[in-house]
Amino acid sequence: MFTENWIGWFQKWGERVPHRSAEDSAFSVARFFQNGGVLNNYYMYHGGTNFGRTAGGPYMTTSYNYDAPIDEYGNLNQPKWGHLKQLHAAIKLGENVLTNYISINNTDLGNGITLTTYANSTGARFCYLSNNDTIKDANVDLQNDGKYFVPAWSVTILNGCNKEIFNTAKVNSQTSIMVKMSGDNSSNGLNWEWKMEPKKDTMHGKGNIKAHQLLEQKELTLDASDYLWYMTSVDINDTSIWSNSTLRVNTMGHTLHGYVNRKYIGYQFSQWGNKFTYEKNVSLKNGTNVITLLSATVGLANYGAWFDEIKTGISGGPVQLIGKNNVTMDLSTNLWSYKVGLNGERKRLYDSKSHVGVSWNTNSPHIPIGKPMTWYKAEFKAPFGRNPIVVDFQGLGKGHAWVNGHSIGRYWPSWVTSTNGCSDTCDYRGKYVKEKCNTNCGSPSQRWYHVPRSFLNDDMNTLVLFEEIGGNPQNVQFQTVTTGIICANVHEGAQLELSCQNGQVISQIQFASFGSPQGQCGSFKKGSWEATNSKSVVEASCIGKSNCGFIVTKEMFSVPLGVTNSIARLAVQVTC
Repeated sequence: MFTENWIGWFQKWGERVPHRSAEDSAFSVARFFQNGGVLNNYYMYHGGTNFGRTAGGPYMTTSYNYDAPIDEYGNLNQPKWGHLKQLHAAIKLGENVLTNYISINNTDLGNGITLTTYANSTGARFCYLSNNDTIKDANVDLQNDGKYFVPAWSVTILNGCNKEIFNTAKVNSQTSIMVKMSGDNSSNGLNWEWKMEPKKDTMHGKGNIKAHQLLEQKELTLDASDYLWYMTSVDINDTSIWSNSTLRVNTMGHTLHGYVNRKYIGYQFSQWGNKFTYEKNVSLKNGTNVITLLSATVGLANYGAWFDEIKTGISGGPVQLIGKNNVTMDLSTNLWSYKVGLNGERKRLYDSKSHVGVSWNTNSPHIPIGKPMTWYKAEFKAPFGRNPIVVDFQGLGKGHAWVNGHSIGRYWPSWVTSTNGCSDTCDYRGKYVKEKCNTNCGSPSQRWYHVPRSFLNDDMNTLVLFEEIGGNPQNVQFQTVTTGIICANVHEGAQLELSCQNGQVISQIQFASFGSPQGQCGSFKKGSWEATNSKSVVEASCIGKSNCGFIVTKEMFSVPLGVTNSIARLAVQVTC
């Protein structure tokens, strides 16, 4: 039993978008059943969204799309969904043999080629022909059972052991390229209100817990908030040593903001959620100086050995002041005050309902931009239609977002991924690792955030943001996710299947060529030969329909037998 077939991979902030190809996904499943598997469980089959503060990690993104066959919005992830559907339909044809076999015979044909034959008591057979080589394709002659082309790193399924019904590397299902679109009534140009995070108490070092030590964040907050304030004071009587000092904090992560005497000195974060050292230059005065530190977690560890014992926050420190000539003052055993969470959380500023004693600034031309610890609020109407809704947070820094009081998760679009490690092509062959076939280089790890229509009202809705590090909300807008173009590249003898979503119909055939077409979805071109009626055949079958399909044959396209001996393909690109 295959309990967790990782069909993709999760994503962390700062990482490129991982992708596991339809070919390699199908290869893993087919090889499993070839070797006697009885149950394959996909992880994940339907991607999801880590609403609220449920994203773990640390640093897992709010999106848990996982490159699943059905994405986090409920759309089919094509071609993966269709390719796996066809794979399981092919395996299903062998059910009577696979569940009643009396013999399994594995024949090593050399060069990584293996023929696995299942047979039952009636003599019925069902075969898997696999090529485990990561480079070399194979032409296999099974004598009376036929000749087969088996690409590298693929499995061919043979019904009756003499008829190819599926190959994991030959993708015949459609490819859907999804796009984000702004609706006519969407929230472009939102009118923002704002409010600075109330922190008068913490700036004066006032908390409700005190200790002569630096406490661990998770134990103190009980995960009620991402935020924990650490506050202490230090008396200075010699500014010649301490007027220009360095504040050094050893913290277990994940991000840390600092204030000295109510003045913001900046923030730092750990690259991958591990412990790090926060260092900032500070200016201290004669007398009492108040030091306020805000530690923020970004998802708690949720896997690995002893993950529950991994510490967060300024656990044990040390916290030090380093003055002139490296004179060091250790503040770790000072009297520290603690406060869990933000005052804005306590006042429920994220709630769409107004609260007594809470006022928002409404002077729109002077929206604060780049200001840490700022709450923003705006009203919007939901985009028309049934397509899934996302909100584009391009321009924001890091924080948390709510729609009508429902948390849609943490955001961090200011963290841009590496510009290296992506490619326009994806070589599916060989063992899968999360670094293979990455996309989204040089962009935010996550820019769009899922807003379920069930969170929305028919009339006006409220978006609330807590911007932790400083961003610009003026480019925030709501969009819908829809199909941009649909393609298929179907081998002769296979089934063409095209389908639009949410009641849309196929409106245009942008490209159709039966013969030897070249290229890929979005860049198809004619090959060395094609049937002259390629486009008209597809138009007759598909225009005006939400879905269409047929078996691709030479006869379908009026290609006389003998014109060519090569196996033809049909490449199609349509719009809905």
